[in-house]
Amino acid sequence: MQKVLLFVDKMSTWVGQAFSFCIVVLTLHVSWEVFSRYVLGAPRAWAFDAMIMLYGTLFMMAGAYTLSKNGHVRGDVLYGFFTPRVQAGLDLALYIVFFLPGVIALTYAGYFYAAESWAINEHSTITYEGPPLYPFKTVIPIAGAFLLVQGIVEITRCIICLKQGAWPSREMDVEEVDVEKLKEMVHVRDADIQKLDELVVTQETHK
Repeated sequence: MQKVLLFVDKMSTWVGQAFSFCIVVLTLHVSWEVFSRYVLGAPRAWAFDAMIMLYGTLFMMAGAYTLSKNGHVRGDVLYGFFTPRVQAGLDLALYIVFFLPGVIALTYAGYFYAAESWAINEHSTITYEGPPLYPFKTVIPIAGAFLLVQGIVEITRCIICLKQGAWPSREMDVEEVDVEKLKEMVHVRDADIQKLDELVVTQETHK
């Protein structure tokens, strides 16, 4: 079971990292549009539509990635003081009551939303030469599906934690700096740091 959970984590991580390059494309696109508008005097009417679609794609496709890293915003003023089992029970209830209905509705409605856009060859009406909208709208059900799969994994983790009393591990791609390992790498001891602090305080006092 743990291998399956970690596999889905890796899949969400790969998708999130792949679509993270949208921010590079978006940055280059915006930079060129500013240069084109103010230096060359040749703005493109469809540039604003493209910016919205690039940012929207990045935002939607990062949902499953962020959930796999437990990175979504959480009001954890009290949550952090709870035992793992209480945390898991609370998370499980919220996933069932709010997450599943919302994401299932997003994926279901998004599918028909995208299908209709393809059927009518929909283009943006914000500008006279608006780009096609159907590829962008197709991202909605795809992002919803990835988010739903990752959500099922998180629900499974909640159930495992309720049984075992501890959270199972998850795939990590970015870890916080381990201060103790960093000290070992640069051969620094706590006593050395304390002496350095005392020296700095002494110098500040003499000033």
